[in-house]
Amino acid sequence: MPNKMLQFVDTERDMPAKRGADVRKDDFLEIYGDYIEVKAEEQASRCSQCGVPFCQNHCPLDNNIPDWLKLTAEGRVEEAYRVSAATNSMPEICGRICPQDRLCEGSCVIEQSGHGTVTIGSVERYLTDTAWKEGWIEPIKPRKERPLSVGIIGAGPAGLAAAEELRLQGWQVTVYDRHDRAGGLLIYGIPNFKLEKSIVQRRTKRLEDGGVKFVLNCDVGVDITFEKLRDKHQAVLISTGVYKARDLACPGAGAEGVTPALPFLINSNKRGLGDKIEAMTAENKNVVVIGGGDTAMDCVRTAVRQGAKSVTCLYRRDHANMPGSVRETANAQEEGVSFEWLAAPKSIKDEGGSVVAVRADKMRLGKKDASGRESVEPIEGADFDVKADLVIKALGFSPEKMKDLSGDLTVTRWGTLRVNPVTFETNLPGVYAAGDIVRGASLVVWAIREGRDAAAHMHKYLKAQMAADAKVAAE
Repeated sequence: MPNKMLQFVDTERDMPAKRGADVRKDDFLEIYGDYIEVKAEEQASRCSQCGVPFCQNHCPLDNNIPDWLKLTAEGRVEEAYRVSAATNSMPEICGRICPQDRLCEGSCVIEQSGHGTVTIGSVERYLTDTAWKEGWIEPIKPRKERPLSVGIIGAGPAGLAAAEELRLQGWQVTVYDRHDRAGGLLIYGIPNFKLEKSIVQRRTKRLEDGGVKFVLNCDVGVDITFEKLRDKHQAVLISTGVYKARDLACPGAGAEGVTPALPFLINSNKRGLGDKIEAMTAENKNVVVIGGGDTAMDCVRTAVRQGAKSVTCLYRRDHANMPGSVRETANAQEEGVSFEWLAAPKSIKDEGGSVVAVRADKMRLGKKDASGRESVEPIEGADFDVKADLVIKALGFSPEKMKDLSGDLTVTRWGTLRVNPVTFETNLPGVYAAGDIVRGASLVVWAIREGRDAAAHMHKYLKAQMAADAKVAAE
């Protein structure tokens, strides 16, 4: 029997079962189980169906969350999936990796009233996983084929979302990526215990089966010039993401055993995909990860699974100011990661060129800066050492030099591409950009949103170009 709504008073919040830390830290499998249908209906029925849906307002994709929760509670799962998919190219991926505690769930009205948020992300994941299982996700079949072509640089979430939207409109789409697999950070940056790679691969296969062409192991600007790409396609989308690691600004940062986060994660994911990788792992090492974002949490939890002797996270602010997901930090603590809050690297100590310890300053919070965030300053004489055989820098990412791609592109002072904020068009006609290369390092859900929005404006541009071409031909 379908559930009524507003059941949050009588029904407790209940996440899907989570495997125990003592078991899950020995493998790279996803840590959360799946809802069964009755549990998904029960948890969806807790929604208060409030008149102003703050969950939807705080979702970058503006997902119609109250409606698909209501449909789920009523047992109308296929309809719920279709409402969910109407605004999101990858609901099951967002359901797994979005920091819901900072977005939809963190804004839930019943959470603010003390009843515990609706488990929006878990229901979202359930809907699309069920849709795949039941065969509700259909191949891409454009109503009509259109002759003009689009080149997309980067097969990450922004590029894949744009490719789907443009292909649905019938345009000929080719996606170029420097890696040997499509997916960008979804395939190589995010660990399996958060997002199993088969989830990403079935998405890219659907695109491929629907007529999207992938040109992999192709570094645009090296293997093919940007100018040739523009000559080949009538419109181009740049969705390369940001991959340049921010460096440590302290003595000894160049010691052996100090590595950026991304190569560490990429190598781990490649091993999980069956590739033979010779690069060093965290096995039997004392690992120190510097940083407090989601990438840092991915690194500490990966190090645990690789068999590290100890794993310590250094973050210069306190726990309350951690930029990463609260849920991911809690998972890391359960798995045995030690956190040194209010600690910043002062120097890297080495012996014979190899790292042996991180000397850290003990910090304190100071006055708020212009953004309203508290500044940090070292406490004199309170430095300390943390033993380390491997130091991972998870300090964020900056854009690679877009001038190396094309000197004609206009960039911001941060090195990101400057675009029209409404259309996502760059200063070059027919060249668009979306995702982190515009926004800076951000969330997957924002990349999906911008990829979809850019595709909508590219569609208008291509239609106008077709109309202009037809007018010239008629004359």
